[in-house]
Amino acid sequence: MSETATQPSVLSFNEPEGLKARGTLIVIPGRGEQPAVYNRFGQRLAGDAYRVYVVGDPTVDAELVREQIEHAVDGTPTPVVLVGSDTGALFAAALVAEERLADVAGLILAGLPSPSGESNSDSSGEPSSESDPESNGSAADPWESELDARTTCPTHRGRISDQLVTRGALYREVPAELLERASLTQIEQPILGLHGQEDPISSLERARESILAAPRAEFVSIAGARHDVLNDQTHRTVAATTVLWLERLRADNDLALIAHAELHAEPAGANVA
Repeated sequence: MSETATQPSVLSFNEPEGLKARGTLIVIPGRGEQPAVYNRFGQRLAGDAYRVYVVGDPTVDAELVREQIEHAVDGTPTPVVLVGSDTGALFAAALVAEERLADVAGLILAGLPSPSGESNSDSSGEPSSESDPESNGSAADPWESELDARTTCPTHRGRISDQLVTRGALYREVPAELLERASLTQIEQPILGLHGQEDPISSLERARESILAAPRAEFVSIAGARHDVLNDQTHRTVAATTVLWLERLRADNDLALIAHAELHAEPAGANVA
């Protein structure tokens, strides 16, 4: 049976009963990922009254996934935001850049892939060995190396071990055609970039540079997080960051700040011990 024939159905997570949906998130998985990888993310955002749909892997069947997204967008609560992880982030950007999804109000791009061969570097300036399972110190167990590259969260590691990802898919070449189509400078909608500071698969610096080249973009790096930034140890912080951005998008298309952090300062002339 071909991979296309086994493409899973769309997962949906609804807002709590009695609450009006505050908007819709359409999550696009990365290379080799099943929609159920994003169960925890979907449940958490749905708990904040955002309706969430998780579609299939566009590297398996791009046309089917495009149709799934278009169906999800049709008549769903607004604003509609695409959330892409890994190659799903590139696919989301490509759809919007090509104006094939005019009803999308914004994008959240997590773990934006670099061109193949580029990854985070260690202090010596050489690519991290974690970006290649065969060169990793635990090469005797490539799956453990892949888990290390994905996440440090024991819960997430345990879940994705259960046939929710295609082993080795994370190291497949990023399609050059998708990189070319995902022209962020052509996207007028607001973009939130999320990236793990310890991501050994996608270059933090390249992702930051690419996303901030867009006309209306913000970039948030997550301390200690690996490539699966939506699902890593800090998934609560990532979900909270996402909700804060969504609330700003709902309130004002210019994303004016709602919460203003004010640091404590000692009164003038106060004694300092």
